[in-house]
Amino acid sequence: MSSQRVVLVFALAAGSVVGYSFPDCQSGPLADNAVCDTALDPITRATALVELFTVPELINNTINTSPGVPRLGLPAYQWWSEALHGVADSPGVNFSTSGEFSYATSFPQPILMGAAFDDELIKSVGSIVGMEGRAFNNYGLAGIDFWTPNINPFKDPRWGRGQETPGEDPYHLAQYVYNLVVGLQGGLDPKPYYQVVSTCKHFAGYDLEDWEGNVRYGFNALITPQDLAEYYLPSFQSCYRDAKVGAAMCSYNAINGVPSCADTYLLQDILRDFYSFAQDRWITSDCDAVDNIYSPHNYTATPQQAAADALKAGTDLDCGTFYADWLPIAYNESLITETELRTALIHQYASLVRLGYFDPEEWQPYRAYNWNNVNTSPAQQLAYQAALEGIVLLKNDGTLPLSSSIKNIALIGPWANATTQMQGNYFGVAPYLISPVMGAMEDGYDVTYVFGTNITSNETSGFAAAVAAAKEADAVIYAGGIDLTVEAEALDRYTITWPGNQLDLIAELQAVAKSLVVVQFGGGQIDNAVIKGNSSVNALVWAGYPGQSGGKAVFDILSGKVAPAGRLPITQYPANYVDEIPMTDMNLRPNVTSPGRTYIWYIGQPIYEFGYGKHYTTFSYKWAQAPACSYDIQDLVAAAKYDSYLDNAPFATLAVDVTNTGQVTSDYVSLLFANGTYGTAPYPNKVLVSYARSHSITPGNTTTAKLPITLGNLARADINGNFWLYPGTYELALDTSGVLNANFELTGTAAQLTSFPQKMTS
Repeated sequence: MSSQRVVLVFALAAGSVVGYSFPDCQSGPLADNAVCDTALDPITRATALVELFTVPELINNTINTSPGVPRLGLPAYQWWSEALHGVADSPGVNFSTSGEFSYATSFPQPILMGAAFDDELIKSVGSIVGMEGRAFNNYGLAGIDFWTPNINPFKDPRWGRGQETPGEDPYHLAQYVYNLVVGLQGGLDPKPYYQVVSTCKHFAGYDLEDWEGNVRYGFNALITPQDLAEYYLPSFQSCYRDAKVGAAMCSYNAINGVPSCADTYLLQDILRDFYSFAQDRWITSDCDAVDNIYSPHNYTATPQQAAADALKAGTDLDCGTFYADWLPIAYNESLITETELRTALIHQYASLVRLGYFDPEEWQPYRAYNWNNVNTSPAQQLAYQAALEGIVLLKNDGTLPLSSSIKNIALIGPWANATTQMQGNYFGVAPYLISPVMGAMEDGYDVTYVFGTNITSNETSGFAAAVAAAKEADAVIYAGGIDLTVEAEALDRYTITWPGNQLDLIAELQAVAKSLVVVQFGGGQIDNAVIKGNSSVNALVWAGYPGQSGGKAVFDILSGKVAPAGRLPITQYPANYVDEIPMTDMNLRPNVTSPGRTYIWYIGQPIYEFGYGKHYTTFSYKWAQAPACSYDIQDLVAAAKYDSYLDNAPFATLAVDVTNTGQVTSDYVSLLFANGTYGTAPYPNKVLVSYARSHSITPGNTTTAKLPITLGNLARADINGNFWLYPGTYELALDTSGVLNANFELTGTAAQLTSFPQKMTS
């Protein structure tokens, strides 16, 4: 048994599966098996298939590079394909060297798309990425399971992978992931077929790479049930329970002493039971996370016990080879059962059934996708729109939009001529990459480009040329910030200041006394106190990682072709924040050793707060539908009795009339926050309870933003993680500065909305 397994795995160990094919349900060995009977449900069909597997065949197919079962005509399959912000390089994705399928649409990184606060935009992006992924699969160049999105909240500014997330707010993340998954998969739990299967990751409490000797592979995140339910899990609840994603990924880290991929409480009690994660959905480990249970977590005495613990906890698939290496020994030692192996494979193949993997091609519209479905004109426009909508104006003294008298621009800095740099991480081959230099030229400017300095350099030899160019220009644009050299997977930051000597170069450019605009790129924020407080820097714009049309989007904002309306999806902290709290501290609430985390709990003064963003125009606001003066909690709960989940039950849909009182057509993002002293102390500063993006409000015109609020949006978690709706006075405030306010009272007695699973202690 063991030798058969080793031979099969070794045959594929040298690389990923090359090319994809589908089982032959017409005349192949499986033709008479129930897996090919389209009248049956996915679980029954998958069970019939998996019943044919021998134990070695079961074990062979518990890894991401699954060899299939040749004797049954079941093809090999690579489960690991990536598509964070477009179909991306990964073991399961193969770009052609030229011609068809040599590229795919490259959208901005999620941190910038999150700044748009536009749910419909995100759903459209998901739909395009899913369509392109399916087209690649139809031609054997990708799987139909994509390990995206990353929805861990970005709570610590040092985290290298924060760029992959939509931001720090749990409600915002929940909305983002719901819409993205519905777009990717082709609808809400679509039938008969998924477009592709999405995989929400990393479950859970993962937001550290490598900091002060603490590495993600062995980090033990100590998280209270309250913080887990209130902050770390809402995005996953939205994905697994509400959006009904097809797959989940457990993370590298442990939570409270148990590695996530070996945690029955996390994978069964919470994911399968509390979130109703169905049996036709599967759970993969992060890559080598099962191996990490043994080392460096040192959770088990033997590697075979680590493999057994992961399988029994519910990790169906091992991204790696650890299962293939050690499950045979675990089986021989009776640490696992044949039933447990079959259950894991049934989860996986039931998902493939729902993808139409075993069904006639002519029945499936998705199987008709081809190269004409990749990089379409709507996809190109959407990538540009996503970048535009996310760009945030942080400072402006009236210099922006640039005056029509400005013709000659000095474009300086390590991001000025960026191409692949604009994609961030987890990227694929883009059809084109419009750099800031190209964007400026497209907008009709005469451009002098000078590199000036590197992201992390202390070398000043490029300063003189930069200053000389600035002296000859009508305006100076400095394009810098951070990039993958300082923030990336496996790379956290130790400081949140401008790296290298970029501020020194900016200071020399200031002295030239020309209009100076700083464009800050990168995912994590950096302390802009010096720039914010310096009148010689006329404007500051944050542009994240803007994707294939990034340079065009940036200059269309700077030139005034389009007005900015993005909002910061994360807090910009002062530089000393990193000295006040270690990355390893998972607690959100402030205490004697911590100033608190995120805008919800931080008691210090941010440089720029979550949700901040300026405009080229002005607005006025009034309630079109204000809240009532009071609501009875028992009446609200009684009215929600037919809702599947009380936390999703509606409280009210409020509405705000937003009028453009300025001279520039602009979008506006309505952010509605709630605060008050309801529940138990300490009390959050405020929490986001609803948002909406209104588009293209012309001068003098009014649009109405509808702002739905659920009972869960107003609830708070107790120390056990249960959400309660508490009596008290609630204050609503529109925008970060509270441009419109309203109060209401919740009366009656507190009502419990959720019953969070409690971890059994031995």
